[in-house]
Amino acid sequence: MEVVNEAPIIRYLRFLKTCIKYFFLGLLCLSFAVLLLLLYLRSQPLPETFVKQTTTIYSASGEVLDTMHRGINRTVVPLSEMSPSLIDATIAIEDRSFRDHYGFDLKRLAMAAYIDVISMEMRQGASTITQQLARNLYLTLDKTWERKIKEALLAIQLELNYSKDEILEMYLNQIYYGHSAYGAQAAAQTYFGKDAKDLTLAESSLLAGIPKGPSYYSPFTDFERAKSRQKLILNAMERDGLITGKQAEEAYAEKITLRERSQAEVAEIAPYFRDYIANLVQNKYGIDEELFVHGGLKIYTTLDPVMQKKAEEVIAKSLPADNPDLQVALVAMDPKTGHIKAMVGGRDYKKSQYNRVLAKRQPGSAFKPILYLAALQNGFTPLTMMKSEPTVFTYDNNKQYIPRNFGNRYAHDMINMREAIKTSDNIYAVKTIEFLTPQKVAEQAQKLGISSKITPVPSLALGTSPVSPLELNAAYGAIVNNGELVEPIAITSIEDSQGNVLVEEQTVKTQAADPVASALLVNMMQSIFERSGTGHRVANELDRPVAGKTGSTDVDAWLSGFTPQLVTTVWVGYDKNRLVDDVTEGYLSKKIWAQFMESALQDEPPALFEMPAGVVSVYIDPASGKLATEHCPNPELFYFASGTEPHEYCTDHLPENETVPTPLPAPDSSSFWQRMGSWWKPGN
Repeated sequence: MEVVNEAPIIRYLRFLKTCIKYFFLGLLCLSFAVLLLLLYLRSQPLPETFVKQTTTIYSASGEVLDTMHRGINRTVVPLSEMSPSLIDATIAIEDRSFRDHYGFDLKRLAMAAYIDVISMEMRQGASTITQQLARNLYLTLDKTWERKIKEALLAIQLELNYSKDEILEMYLNQIYYGHSAYGAQAAAQTYFGKDAKDLTLAESSLLAGIPKGPSYYSPFTDFERAKSRQKLILNAMERDGLITGKQAEEAYAEKITLRERSQAEVAEIAPYFRDYIANLVQNKYGIDEELFVHGGLKIYTTLDPVMQKKAEEVIAKSLPADNPDLQVALVAMDPKTGHIKAMVGGRDYKKSQYNRVLAKRQPGSAFKPILYLAALQNGFTPLTMMKSEPTVFTYDNNKQYIPRNFGNRYAHDMINMREAIKTSDNIYAVKTIEFLTPQKVAEQAQKLGISSKITPVPSLALGTSPVSPLELNAAYGAIVNNGELVEPIAITSIEDSQGNVLVEEQTVKTQAADPVASALLVNMMQSIFERSGTGHRVANELDRPVAGKTGSTDVDAWLSGFTPQLVTTVWVGYDKNRLVDDVTEGYLSKKIWAQFMESALQDEPPALFEMPAGVVSVYIDPASGKLATEHCPNPELFYFASGTEPHEYCTDHLPENETVPTPLPAPDSSSFWQRMGSWWKPGN
């Protein structure tokens, strides 16, 4: 009987033994499979992802000119530059077991799965911070089992490849906080106008509640609802021992000061310049639009925001409000470095984004300094004399060209180059180009940085080949820079989001003209602001040595000129070639130029134009063109290339009993007061 009763027990024990064996074998296989899965996941690279970040454009002084994000405003910062309170608040409300799990929380997952099974649909979320990061980086927001499985596998991969702090840093830079703000830094700026590292406990707990429903919990949308969620987060932080009850109460009671919505937008400064920067980034430096807009680039520019504001203010008060079609362009540059300091491409960017600084128009007489620079390098001196009278010029197989002076005003006498520049005599200019040949003048223009097509015809002397204000400004910069062309620079450097330098611009200088000839030309160009000069109407607005040249056509009005510190070109006219009234509308180019130059340089002392070695100065009797004596009634100080100055004295004004002229004392060209005297003359 005993033997019979033993059989079932033995069979049961054997069965139990077999079950245990297979259980452990299965467990071993499962562990092995999990190990293989982990090894596989560890060996596989995570999918490539491009985290969209905000690109920032800075002025020369470090002010933010613009931010580029197109709806995804994100500035990535390290975890060390985020408030510890924000980190704790986020973990407390989003994933309190974040530091302990390996990508997903089994307890939360089991509870969520139970609810989903009961309801027969994907209702309950159980995503950890790691899973949320995986979803935001690599997946869609679809609520499907397939997506959840992928999310879990990617979460494991993230945990295998990154530390907890690295995952948290990525998460806090990725999450959406509403109002186009992605990441903690952009959110802190959007809601509080401060950096993420400076957030208080109250601000941090308010901010941490937004990602659950960015539009629903936004304090901009419903402040009381946001405060209610803040209370929930503070309680969670107290529950987890991250803060005390007293700290929670004080944080909840603390007054929250939100940033004004209007202040969250960057001021609209230099819109034409910002468009110019965008064009350079993509077309000159080859950075594609996606990287430019969403790459988190730091673009450092040359713009001086103070000068820019002054340019915009001068233009706004100068242009007539009752004539909205009248347009303007202004560009200012440091002639030594090529740095563009100010740029205005039109009177109202909101109505017209067309940048007239880059538009090509006929410069008229503003082109003449290029002509005379070529002449001074080819045998002409400031005293080269030619007759100003109506003249018919013949060229190219008996073609006729009949230029006229403005208002048909002629000297009907011999005039020198200084007088021709001062009065903008067209006959003198065309006679000069006839002597030089138009081709030689065109070549000089190209050396001075004019890249536009120059047609070598006699009328080129009067500026018939269109150029842009930016080109002409660079050419004038070379003139004041002793013939040294400096390429205009708008961007000094571009860095990627990691701080790597993608672009770095250096000042590029090329000797485009003889230094002595350039200095002589600068001296003569000061004469336009003297009495009877074409710029005399604005001379009373200038309190420093300046030089320049006006230019006009039937549809354009220009003034381009400089001090040693700044070269500026102003154009005024109409987009559709409507006639410009020279007396009223044409005058505005001179007025804007003069007022801007004085305002832009008001904090800098007047500076003298540099005279290089090889320049001599003597007093000349302008009527005879000879060296002045003490008896000459209107002696003028002229500068010459050494060896080209006249040596014969004027005898036209000698007393009857005097046969040997008494020369005027030779001026000391190195004397400060002597050189200032060439500007500070009575009647200027």
